[in-house]
Amino acid sequence: MVGRLFHVVIDCPDPAALAAFNSSLLALPVTHRSEDLGGDLGDETTSGVAFQRAPGHQAPRWPDPDHPRQFHLDVILHDVDGAEAEVLDLGAEPLTGGDRVFVDPAGYPFCLVMRPSWAPPSRMNSPRARGI
Repeated sequence: MVGRLFHVVIDCPDPAALAAFNSSLLALPVTHRSEDLGGDLGDETTSGVAFQRAPGHQAPRWPDPDHPRQFHLDVILHDVDGAEAEVLDLGAEPLTGGDRVFVDPAGYPFCLVMRPSWAPPSRMNSPRARGI
């Protein structure tokens, strides 16, 4: 082993806004803020996600091969149907061309996925995370 994952860094136009969106989506606290690194998310069980200002940011388009996705998150849930309304309330927008595929406020795609039986339930106490 050379090392372990510290952060997944996501370029975006407004790091603070994208950190706040994903904090609510994933029930993870924002653990660090600065002007260009709008927020780190994580806890004792995750490596973390950071959101970094990228001037001139161009969002990917799903599933347009001329503007390919640069990454996406799969968010596991216990109640996928109930979560759809919540992510829309947070500011996500649904996409066509995929089952339960949305984009966050910066245009990055993410998927809502039913928690597989092999994945342990979340230990988080957030109402959004209960039963995940």
